[in-house]
Amino acid sequence: MLFRPKYTIDTIYHLDTEKLKSMGIAAVFSDLDNTLLAWNKFETAQEMDKLNKRLASANIKLVVISNNNAERVGKVLDPYGIAFVAKSKKPLPFALTKERESLGLNKKQVMMVGDQLITDMQAGNLAGVETVLVKPLVETDKWNTRINRFLEKIIFFFLSLSHRVTFKETLNNG
Repeated sequence: MLFRPKYTIDTIYHLDTEKLKSMGIAAVFSDLDNTLLAWNKFETAQEMDKLNKRLASANIKLVVISNNNAERVGKVLDPYGIAFVAKSKKPLPFALTKERESLGLNKKQVMMVGDQLITDMQAGNLAGVETVLVKPLVETDKWNTRINRFLEKIIFFFLSLSHRVTFKETLNNG
């Protein structure tokens, strides 16, 4: 299904680099707001930096794929040297595909991690990469995300009819 994640995990910060390597993952594409960083706080920036370094030490590239503008994303990520694609137009898959190709990777080597079914999971599934849904870091959203959250409740209802979505500390089949 278009919105169904292949995997779930409670937070991107619990990704196990050994597990990722055994899966053949060479790049983790991640959403920014409420996945790597609470949209209204910057305290998680230290954790984001540690994750980037942990992934890098395992030869796994972290790339943020965001619908935000480059000024907003760069302000957050540039101090940590984290690569990003801004104005990605998710759920369209083009930014993911272009970035994957620029890294010289095949679809099975890339994992898209995000907190939204409608943007992140749909973009990842359309791009044909592994998808991981995480719980949002905070329960509030920017005004423009609230519409998606309302629609997600309906999608979750239908997903739950055939398969219950759960979040644990390790990767689970979505």
